[in-house]
Amino acid sequence: MVFHMKTTLIIDDGIFRAIKAKAARDGTTISAQVEAALRLLLRGLAKPRGLKPLPTFRSGLLVNIDDRDELYRAMEEDDEERS
Repeated sequence: MVFHMKTTLIIDDGIFRAIKAKAARDGTTISAQVEAALRLLLRGLAKPRGLKPLPTFRSGLLVNIDDRDELYRAMEEDDEERS
């Protein structure tokens, strides 16, 4: 069962005219437009969910990737081992 609450809002005249015109263009009601706008507002206020941790794997190659020379040496050694 769906319940609706009737309320009174004081809205700037320019905003009211704009939302009334948009409702007419979209074939909806002013109430539907205001409700959609409020849903967007509230969605923006929701706390973002934490990100899942990135997957990890063992490659057998341990290097400091901040050291470009070390990284190149490790890649060359890996190429030589595969040959």
